[in-house]
Amino acid sequence: MGHILQEIAAANRAGEGVGIYSCCSANEYVLHAALKKAREHRTYVLIESTANQVDQFGGYIGMTPEQFYAYVLGLARELDVPSSQVILGGDHLGPLTFAEKPEAEAMALARELVRRYVLAGFTKIHIDTSMKVGDDDAHLRLPDEVIARRGAELCAVAEAAYTQRRAQDPDAVAPVYVVGSEVPIPGGAQEAEEGIAVTEPSDLDHTLHAFRDAFLSRGLEDAWERVVAVVVQPGVEFGSDSVFDYSRSSAAKITGALHRYDRLVLEGHSTDYQTRYALREMVEDGVAILKVGPALTFAVREGLFALECIERELFSDTEAPLSGFRAVLEAAMLRDDKYWRKHYHGTESQQKYDRAFSLSDRARYYLTDGEVRSSIRRLMDRLGSRPIPYSLLSQYLPRQAERVRTTALENEPNALLEDHVGDVIEDYLYATLRH
Repeated sequence: MGHILQEIAAANRAGEGVGIYSCCSANEYVLHAALKKAREHRTYVLIESTANQVDQFGGYIGMTPEQFYAYVLGLARELDVPSSQVILGGDHLGPLTFAEKPEAEAMALARELVRRYVLAGFTKIHIDTSMKVGDDDAHLRLPDEVIARRGAELCAVAEAAYTQRRAQDPDAVAPVYVVGSEVPIPGGAQEAEEGIAVTEPSDLDHTLHAFRDAFLSRGLEDAWERVVAVVVQPGVEFGSDSVFDYSRSSAAKITGALHRYDRLVLEGHSTDYQTRYALREMVEDGVAILKVGPALTFAVREGLFALECIERELFSDTEAPLSGFRAVLEAAMLRDDKYWRKHYHGTESQQKYDRAFSLSDRARYYLTDGEVRSSIRRLMDRLGSRPIPYSLLSQYLPRQAERVRTTALENEPNALLEDHVGDVIEDYLYATLRH
């Protein structure tokens, strides 16, 4: 039995203009919205966790691969989404979070990371060994051959883990692989002025030839046939307050090079904040896998700010304290600045603005903070105690207001927030589903 991503890639290669978006978030509101859209459209949903979110030590969200897999499928069950519609993937799997260690130690940890992901049931594996490790020369470019050798080493571990999993579950689907990496590192450009260079076809050639040679030298011919995509930079990115929009003509040199390779499609990272029409063009041009993350949690933050404005209007004259969500979030970010300090610059007022409104949405790292979660709970409990008047909904969440009026949406804060996130997802479904 083949993997659905192989089918999607084949259809895209055949000119059918289809693809799939990848939900790169562990946020509960985002996951609810993504799963509900899969149920509504009766389509697949691809959910990916990154190597720093989820690893064998728990990652920054405090979950191992096994726990995250169970968590997502548990949510799917609650929402009546068949597990057969849910694809889980691992993003940037490699020595990313262990890169300060020497190669032997970093790669040993990366091997265990990949092994755990595949054993848990993740079937889309992005192997990323593009980063230097502790004993690489900091002054020299990391050769493609070294990147590919390390990548093949991780693929061999993934294949062995799949063999082990299939012994327990004969119906287990073989993993598919994505190779290559984009520049800059995950999460968006730090400065809009850096500019975005489209991947050169010659670089794509070197990457794929190096990986093919490395895979075959390890006897991974079958695994190489399951490499479905390569990560490129098609010229899309976002900074703190700007978006580099997709240009079909600028990207043509890399999208036009795709015909040289059998079965492969392109995977685009940092597609956040692109218009639905740009996303559609990307899919038509062979960028069949669209990764999105910060734009989804940006919508969560946006929706929570809107709900807090409604709360203030409705309950400011009551004795019980308000949720104070925005102030609590700001306090959490000031209390521990490790997730935003390297990203936000300028004056104190500019940094404060960015903490709230930056497109890079570093605030997403703080939504699991205990005090922030408590403030969200207070906000939702308060707003759930009475229907929100249409006039207030129209002011702060106008799309949701119209849906409430037509009874397409429940006038309940959690439903309103998830629906707001769903509007972002709809752009990706417009771009990827068959028209």
